[in-house]
Amino acid sequence: MPASTAVIALPLAAAVLFTLSAMAMKRSAALGAGLWRTAFVSNVISAILFSTLLFLGGPPVRPSLLWQPACAAACLFAGLLAQFLALEKGDVSVTVPVLGLKVVLVTLLTPLLTHERVDSRSWIAALLCVAGIAIFHRTPGGHRPRHIGITLLAAAAAAVSFAVFDLLVQRWGPAWGLGRLLPIVYAINAIFSLSLLASLPAPLSSLPTEAWRWLVPGCVLLGLQAILFMGTLAVYGQATVANVVYSSRGLFSVAVVWLAGHSFANDERSLGPRVMAWRLLGAGLMLLAIALVTIR
Repeated sequence: MPASTAVIALPLAAAVLFTLSAMAMKRSAALGAGLWRTAFVSNVISAILFSTLLFLGGPPVRPSLLWQPACAAACLFAGLLAQFLALEKGDVSVTVPVLGLKVVLVTLLTPLLTHERVDSRSWIAALLCVAGIAIFHRTPGGHRPRHIGITLLAAAAAAVSFAVFDLLVQRWGPAWGLGRLLPIVYAINAIFSLSLLASLPAPLSSLPTEAWRWLVPGCVLLGLQAILFMGTLAVYGQATVANVVYSSRGLFSVAVVWLAGHSFANDERSLGPRVMAWRLLGAGLMLLAIALVTIR
């Protein structure tokens, strides 16, 4: 697949899978999965999925450089915990677009961490994403999203952690190879997740069967979209362009909540057409941002 096509198609597919994953895990949280159990199960499943990349091969692992995947894994672990907290406490159609703040952070940090230049179109696209996020927080009719403070704080923290993670993968990926860096990163992340076992309110076996039916598919989808997106960065780079396209998950989150929220027992459909219309407008600005970086 040509690089110009891959940097658009793969993050776009990842955005769709992420939105479906967020909806499924939101449903599992409502059924009692909880933050810590969700994080633990998700990280273990992702590690298993990423281990399949080992078959792609790569250069010999140098023990003296293991600090690099360990550093990336620490950013990933922090970002995932913050993301799951935001999804558990807040509205999906607010949390997912706020995570799109990552595209601006990636744009800002790219020259510092990768020494690559960011062109003016990418800057404009990143700022359009910010404008879209701002519109998402407009609440006509007096509606106030649930747990808005913790949702914004957690989603923003996740965006920062993921931005640094993306750029570290872009910087170190070519030297390590796709079949080495990401499997090691996600294995270390799973090891970090063992620390969550002490925080579980009850054993995993106590989780209701119905919650498992949503949690496991949601975690699998999250892992698959991570393979698509992180693989794009490791092989093709262009983190800013990839993240602008990936921010379309904000648009997809509004569409899924509005059109299929009943299938996930999601109560955000009751917010009313005015609120959802504003959120759709914000997502539309993100779509315009995508057009800027994809139409040359």
